[in-house]
Amino acid sequence: MRKKVDDRIRTLIENGVKTRHRSMFVIVGDRYHDQIVNLHYILSKAVTKSRPTVLWCYKNKLELSSHKKKRAKQVKRLMQSGLHDREKVDPLSLFLETAGLTYCLYKDSERILGNTFGMCILQDFEALTPNLLARSIETVEGGGLILLLIRSLSSLTSLYTMVMDVHERFRTESHAEPTGRFNERFLLSLASCKACIVMDDELNVLPISSHMKSITPVPVKEDSEGLSEAEQDLKNLKEELVDDFPVGPLIKKCCTLDQGKAVITFLDSILDKTLKSTVALLAARGRGKSAALGLAIAGAIAAGYSNIFVTAPSPENVKTLFDFACKGFDALDYKEHIDFDVVRSTNPEFKKATVRINIYKQHRQTIQYIQPHEHEKLSQVELLVVDEAAAIPLPVVKSLLGPYLVFLSSTVNGYEGTGRSLSLKLIQQLEQQSQPSAQSVEGPKSGYLFKKIELSESIRYASGDPIESWLHGLLCLDATNAVPKLSGLPQPSECELYYVNRDTLFSYHKESELFLQRMMALYVSSHYKNSPNDLQLMADAPAHHLFVLLGPVDESKNQLPDILCVIQVALEGQISRKSALKSLSTGRQPPGDQIPWKFSEQFQDTVFPTFSGARIVRIATHPSAMKLGYGSQAVQLLTRYYEGQFAPISEMDYDEVETSPVRVTEAAKKIQVSLLEETIEPRKNLPHLLAHLRERKPEKLHYIGVSFGLTLDLLRFWRKHKFIPFFIGHTPSSVTGEHTCMVLKPLNNDEVETSASVELGFLGPFCQDFRLRFIELLGHTFHIMEYKLAMSILDPKIKFMELESGTTTFDGFVDSIKEMLSFYDMKRLEAYANNLADYHMILDIARKLARLYFQEKLPVTLSYAQASVLLCIGLQGRGISDIEGQMGLERQQILSLFIKAMKKFSKYLNNIDAKEIESSMPRLREIEMQPNDIAMEEDLKRAARQAEEQMKPDMEGVLDPEMLQQYAIGANFDNALQNNDGKIPSGGLVSVKSSRSKTESKGGKKRNRSDRDEKKKSKH
Repeated sequence: MRKKVDDRIRTLIENGVKTRHRSMFVIVGDRYHDQIVNLHYILSKAVTKSRPTVLWCYKNKLELSSHKKKRAKQVKRLMQSGLHDREKVDPLSLFLETAGLTYCLYKDSERILGNTFGMCILQDFEALTPNLLARSIETVEGGGLILLLIRSLSSLTSLYTMVMDVHERFRTESHAEPTGRFNERFLLSLASCKACIVMDDELNVLPISSHMKSITPVPVKEDSEGLSEAEQDLKNLKEELVDDFPVGPLIKKCCTLDQGKAVITFLDSILDKTLKSTVALLAARGRGKSAALGLAIAGAIAAGYSNIFVTAPSPENVKTLFDFACKGFDALDYKEHIDFDVVRSTNPEFKKATVRINIYKQHRQTIQYIQPHEHEKLSQVELLVVDEAAAIPLPVVKSLLGPYLVFLSSTVNGYEGTGRSLSLKLIQQLEQQSQPSAQSVEGPKSGYLFKKIELSESIRYASGDPIESWLHGLLCLDATNAVPKLSGLPQPSECELYYVNRDTLFSYHKESELFLQRMMALYVSSHYKNSPNDLQLMADAPAHHLFVLLGPVDESKNQLPDILCVIQVALEGQISRKSALKSLSTGRQPPGDQIPWKFSEQFQDTVFPTFSGARIVRIATHPSAMKLGYGSQAVQLLTRYYEGQFAPISEMDYDEVETSPVRVTEAAKKIQVSLLEETIEPRKNLPHLLAHLRERKPEKLHYIGVSFGLTLDLLRFWRKHKFIPFFIGHTPSSVTGEHTCMVLKPLNNDEVETSASVELGFLGPFCQDFRLRFIELLGHTFHIMEYKLAMSILDPKIKFMELESGTTTFDGFVDSIKEMLSFYDMKRLEAYANNLADYHMILDIARKLARLYFQEKLPVTLSYAQASVLLCIGLQGRGISDIEGQMGLERQQILSLFIKAMKKFSKYLNNIDAKEIESSMPRLREIEMQPNDIAMEEDLKRAARQAEEQMKPDMEGVLDPEMLQQYAIGANFDNALQNNDGKIPSGGLVSVKSSRSKTESKGGKKRNRSDRDEKKKSKH
């Protein structure tokens, strides 16, 4: 049955062809194949040039194969299932064979970049991501069509609950239910797109596209040659410069007036040959920046430049640049293989991208690609071209600048992902340096000349394209223009942190959209590399939450407050021990939960993944409020919030404030009308967009963590808030040259048992292990790391009190010293400390001492400079000349700092030896003299009594009569005096003759002796 096509469909296609604007059709239904043929036919009739080419993107399986025999089998199966009409087989087959189709898997969509098609077909809606959507739509030329195919739905609101393929990456063990907020906002945005029609598979326009009722054909201003005003201006410019070389031949390759003017500006700087000059080219995607740079490089070769270097995040980013450089050579009559050769990369990661062009026509000239961090190769450069500079870290871009001509190209918004730090900071500094007032102040640096070029006209389609406006609004690609000026800068202490309800944020209400654009503007203007996929992550991921820091809110003013800082948090952890053990045994980690899995891998621990934590995914401050304390205030408030200082901690896994996704499903089920009668509007009765932290119960967490690219400023920021590093990636990023760093901060939690003496709580032993590993790796993986960064990671204790220096225990410490340092090592160290040896003599000792010192086993006070020199020489093994360049000191200063540190170590170790020898020598026991407790007289009396008591037993033995009987004479004393007339002789001696016999006297003596012996025994 034949049916008339709605006039609005035909009018929209024809208007797009006239104005070089793209049109989009969303077809809902299973019979969309026939309508693809019809729409392509209408487009072919409206286009005056050749038939439009078609790009067909799909997930993994085509409905109709591009192979003829396979396609015949598929058509047969479709006919059997009733999805294909026999009468329509021929038009469909004819379309597939003659329309010039290009098939592309979604996973291979990068290969279509730079190509142009007249029609783009996107099937498998569930596999689409914001990146794929933007990348594929960008390939359609002006006047072309974008067809989005969706399977049959009972209601368009079913898209809200459709399970997208990308949701699999958002699921974690503890957060397994994504919410389709992005699809809801996508569907609501279609109602406001001025060049989009939503229809069923019979080309019936659905009520959501009611805004297209009043579409009318548009007239186009063209001259007699059929050229628009902009095309005529470009033609006149080419005719004016036709005789100028090399400008004339190169300008013919330009497609827009903006691009032509950019090439002229580049060539003016090249021909001036002012080496201290910088030209910056800023534009959105698809404006021809890389093509303009390629043509300018061809002009530089023609002008005689010999050494030209090109840098970009990847060689694939400069493919278009090298292609247009070769086209420029063709325009200048250079012949490949005769005048120049193209060299392609042999690295499989670069996919045979062009990395060098050698030119021989005039003299030896080279165009060479280098990676961004290889700035040391720029010693002989004359022209440096930096493409996609916004995707390169700002410090790296600054290191690339020098006394030579520099061309910068930057994408200010686009789907490849970019940061605005380049245009906001670097270009602002270059503009200030080029001003006369700055030249008088800054001296030698002020000689720079700076020019800025901006391209607004697209190459593929005319300006004002409604699809571009819709896509930029949907994916916040134009968020750079949404950064508002701050009305004031309040004190950080007066600011408050608010929780953002994501249901309301992505509801497509007017105020919510403005707030979302401002939030994304802060992300893009920060140092992060952004991509549209981040928007879907923010919207749908169940574990992610958003917070904003606002100043004091004036409720009397009915306007949105200024956003000073945005924080995106992902809840992680709560992983079962079984899953942790399985991951460790297999070596595979599920998506999500970055910090728990990395921690488990590094320390082979299965307990930490069971803890719950929050990872700060992003923190972005307003560009006008940088380094004023707002980021620190936001982190402090977030920490206090998760410690339960604002509201009691909830035991629930999910918050009660955020609207449950079930409400969306229920709203879809309530609609009992057909697609032709269904009206789609933003949801009502939504919760408030912002909630104070006191109004929402926090989740129960054990820690807060961050993962970031390691730089000195970022590490110092997180160190200031007491975050401790536990992992640093060994392989730096090929784009930024930065190592991945993960830091943690334990929260106050009663569930984890820790020792009161451990400052870092349960993280203490793990952080100590990380320090030991990092100290060892400084001599290998991190041997070229900047010394300031290494010192900040280690954060060593360099000042010790005298008490700490003297309280070292000798038991194990002296033994470990003897194991590491021999007697001869000590002698060599002492000789160097006394200026009797060269520093080369003790390099091996310096490494041993550095390990002990940074493990805080040598309590010796050093200055920061001395510790830094010790780290460079002892741990990293750097030479003195290398340290000179990094520290900015002279050789003698470095050696002076080194010998001072060695003298302190030598003195400390000698003191330890002396104390050890002293402790091993015998010592006299010291007698302590103490005063008596009693008086001296009393003491004497007590001693006399004791003496008398001791003498009594002896006196009793002497005065015993039995004992004295042995000495009895046994004679008559009266007769003894008769011999002398009864008088005692003058000598006093009287002789008496004993009457006892000899035997008695002997026996008596023996008895007396035995008696005495018995008495003595009885005493004992």
